[in-house]
This record gives sequence, structure tokens and C-alpha cells, in this order.
Amino acid sequence: MIRFLGQLDPQALIIGVALLGVLLAFPFFLAAIRRMRRLRLVRGTLFFLSGGIVLLVAAAAGLVAANLLTYARLTHEQEAARVATTRLGERHFAVSLRRTGSAPERYDLRGDEWQIDARVLKWRAMGNLLGFDTVYRLERLSGRYGDIAQERSAPRTVHALSGDPGMDLWTLARRYHQYLPLADALYGSAAYVPMAEGAEYVVSVSTSGLVVRPANDAARKAVGGWK
Repeated sequence: MIRFLGQLDPQALIIGVALLGVLLAFPFFLAAIRRMRRLRLVRGTLFFLSGGIVLLVAAAAGLVAANLLTYARLTHEQEAARVATTRLGERHFAVSLRRTGSAPERYDLRGDEWQIDARVLKWRAMGNLLGFDTVYRLERLSGRYGDIAQERSAPRTVHALSGDPGMDLWTLARRYHQYLPLADALYGSAAYVPMAEGAEYVVSVSTSGLVVRPANDAARKAVGGWK
């Protein structure tokens, strides 16, 4: 039984709950219609409300499953993206970000360093038993300045790496954390490194957050001379 639960896909499990809820709601609505026709208004109303509650639970499960799909599952440290920087001018860089399995994305950043942010949601042991691995979602890519005065006054650039998820699982888990016994920890993680001509980096993510490592000599030189 434990082995079976560990092999379940959490998205499939939640979708299954949603579909089961929809199927269970129909008998309530049919019973409500029959009793309304017989002028048994009180019982008909009760059946109608019961069906509505079941349907709302099913809809909520469906929305959670859809939002969970915007996160990537994580069982160990793995590569999340590769980043390459090309100098365009003084503290001005073109940045190529290629997520694992996706086409490169191009961004314009200003500053001395680039920073990437992510959201991480960890589950307790029972959640892991049910197949809920730690999940993450890349959130932002931004430029930053090494000098505090420039950080306050120089042009800032920041780009969203995720679209509007609709009902956000992160927001729900944070707001109702005490009512979600399967949720262990949810937190934001960020990492930043210098930008340099021809520098390439690998962005990895684990249950402890983001890690950025140099992938070529230009990046290693930039990190080695970082002040």
C-alpha cells in the first residue's frame, strides 16, 4: 500500500478527487429535483445545498491541481536553467535564460550582477508518502548593483519568469498554513552572481533553495574577482 501511494502522481490524485466530486454531486442534484417536484421543498433544498458543497470542493481540487502544474517537482538537486550574459554597454547586459527542456528566453538587465528568485514548497513525510515531492517555480530575473548608492539611484530592471497562475497555491498555503497538515515549509529563495562578457552559469535547485555555479572560464573569472 505504501509503495503504491508513493508511486501516485499528485496532480492525477487531485484531478481524480475533483472528478469524483463532480460525479458525487449529480445524485444530490437529481434527488433535489425529484423532491422539488413533489413539493418537498425543505429536503429538496438540503439535497441541493449538499450537491453544491460537493461541487465546490471538486472545483477547488481542480484549481489546486491546475496551479500545481505551474510548479516543477523536485526530488533531489537538479538543473533548473542555464544563464549566459553578453555585455551591451556600461553595466548593461543581454541575458539568455534557458530553462531545462525549453527554448532560450532573452532579457535586458542593467547592473553588475544578475539575480534569480524562486518559490519553494516542501511537504511533510505524509505528503511525500502520497507522492507530493518538493515543488518550485522560478519567479523573477533582475539586475542589481554592487554599490548600495547605485542600487538606490541607478535604473532597475526586473522581469517576471512566471505568468498569472490564477488561484495561487503559494498564497493559499501561506495564508492557511495551519489548516494544511501536509505542508511543511514554504519560502522564497534567491541567488545572484556577477555579470560578465561571455559568462555562463548553471542554476540548480534543491530542497534547500537555489544554487548558481559558473559553467565556463569567463564566469569562474568573474566570480573569482567578485568584490
